[in-house]
Amino acid sequence: MIKEKAKGLLIVVSGPSGAGKDTIVSRVVANMKNIKVSVSMTSRAPRGSEVNGKDYYFVTKKQFEESIKNDELLEYAVVHNNQYYGTPKAKIEEDLNNGVSIVLVIDIQGALKIKERIPEALFIFIMPPSMEVLKERLIARKTESKDKMLERFKTAYKEINEYTKYNYVVVNDKLDVAVDKVEAIIKAEKCRVDRIEDIYLNNKEEFIHEGLIDKKFNNEDIEIR
Repeated sequence: MIKEKAKGLLIVVSGPSGAGKDTIVSRVVANMKNIKVSVSMTSRAPRGSEVNGKDYYFVTKKQFEESIKNDELLEYAVVHNNQYYGTPKAKIEEDLNNGVSIVLVIDIQGALKIKERIPEALFIFIMPPSMEVLKERLIARKTESKDKMLERFKTAYKEINEYTKYNYVVVNDKLDVAVDKVEAIIKAEKCRVDRIEDIYLNNKEEFIHEGLIDKKFNNEDIEIR
């Protein structure tokens, strides 16, 4: 029996704080098979009920800098309040090679670094329906001071201007619709011709191995048994 053996898809999701990217991604991962969220590393302290190894890998700045020195990160950046955020690469590479798609929910700095290294990855930008709605969402969080919230709101203006560097933009006005759109994008991307080459190569070798054909697929004579 011929089976799909494609490498997993690396999916990068970004958007300003309050756009709803984490909520969308959690719904998508719950709905789809063979897909999970990468756990990022950060030098900031845990917030509220955040759990080490589940929400983030929480490390000291010194430990983070050691990971940078040892080339253990796919990308990293210094963002809010001068804290390090980055993506450990070993586990991601292992999962992708085993056919599991990985979602990275990261800031724009990190996304653009990944685009330089892995341009074939899928890049999705989550856009708020308006800046007014974004402001209301940030206020509703009640997790940060007024100054910190204002800083994030100003950063959001800058980040939204980077949306043209992504493959797709999804406006998160209605959550269910936004989730459906992201799922549709992922499904469509997996069917692109340039992404299924691995399946083709594996399947043609299996056809040969099972004796269904005498020669590899090409324009020469192929004998069907």
